[in-house]
Amino acid sequence: MRIERVWSVIGTMALFLIAAFIGKTLWDHYMDAPWTRDGRVHANVVTIAPDVSGMIVGVPVHDNQFVRRGDLLMQIDPSHYRIAVAEAEAKVAASRAELALRRDDAKRRAALDNEVVSDEVKQDSGLQADAAKAAYDQALAALDAAKLNLSRTRVVSPVDGYVTNLNTWQGDYASISTPKLAVVDRNSFWVYGYFEETKLPEVKVGRAAEIRLMSGTLLRGHVQSIARGIYDRDNPQSMDLTANVDPVFNWVRLAQRVPVRIGIDSVPEGVELTAETTCTVVVDSGLSQGHIARYANEVIARVQSAL
Repeated sequence: MRIERVWSVIGTMALFLIAAFIGKTLWDHYMDAPWTRDGRVHANVVTIAPDVSGMIVGVPVHDNQFVRRGDLLMQIDPSHYRIAVAEAEAKVAASRAELALRRDDAKRRAALDNEVVSDEVKQDSGLQADAAKAAYDQALAALDAAKLNLSRTRVVSPVDGYVTNLNTWQGDYASISTPKLAVVDRNSFWVYGYFEETKLPEVKVGRAAEIRLMSGTLLRGHVQSIARGIYDRDNPQSMDLTANVDPVFNWVRLAQRVPVRIGIDSVPEGVELTAETTCTVVVDSGLSQGHIARYANEVIARVQSAL
C-alpha cells in the first residue's frame, strides 16, 4: 500500500510538472508567436474625377455595383465638345489652304529671275510658308485636343471593381478634377497586420500566413513586406526643428506595432472581401498552438499509461 501511495504521489507530481511545463510553453507561444488580432483588409480605391467639365446627362451605374474595366460610369454632355471639334476641324482646313497658298507663292517667286523679284522677297515668301506650316501644325494639335476632350466626356472605369461612394446623379454639374465616385479594385486586396515589435523576429518575408476574418472565413496568404519606419509620437519636432523631448517618462512601455503587408493567395469561393474590415493574422513560424496541444496530449497519454 505504501509503495502504491508513493507511486501515486510521484505520478501526481509528474502530471503537475508536465502541466506546468505545457502551460509555460503555451504562454511563451502566446506571447512570442507571430500573430495579431489587429489586422485590416485593404484594397486600392480609385477615385473617379472627370477630366472635362459639363452637365452630367447619364449615370448608368448604382452604388456597390460591379463594373469591368472600360464600362461607362458617367456621361457628360458632349454637345459643347462636338462643336469644339467641328470648329477645330474648320481651322485645320483653313490652315491647310493657307499653307498650300504660301508654298505655291514661295515656289513661284523662287523660280523668277532676280531682276524681277529680289532675294529679300524670295526669303520672305519662304518664311511665310514656314509660318503657315507652324499654324497648320498648331491647328492639328488643337483638333487632337478637342477630340480628346470629347472622348473624355465618357468617364469609364479604369479597373475591374465595385462602385462605391456614388455621390452624383443625372443633372449634376461635373467640374474638372472634382471626385464624383470611387471604384474598389477587386484584384488589389491585401491585408495589413499590425504586429508587436516583440513578435517581429519570427515574421519573415515569404512565410505563409493565415488570415481569419471576423466572420470566421479563413484565407491563405504570405508575408510580402515589413514596414521600415513608424511615426515617433513621443519625440515630435519643435517649431525650430529641434527634438522636443518630453520630460515625463512612463515606466510602463507598450510594444510598438509595426505594419506587415500580407498578400492574399486564395479566397474561398463565394467570399466577397470588403476593404477596412478587421481580421486576425497568424504567420507560420514552424510551431503552432495546434502542434503544442497535440504534443502535450501525447506526453500526458504516455505518463498515464506508464502509471
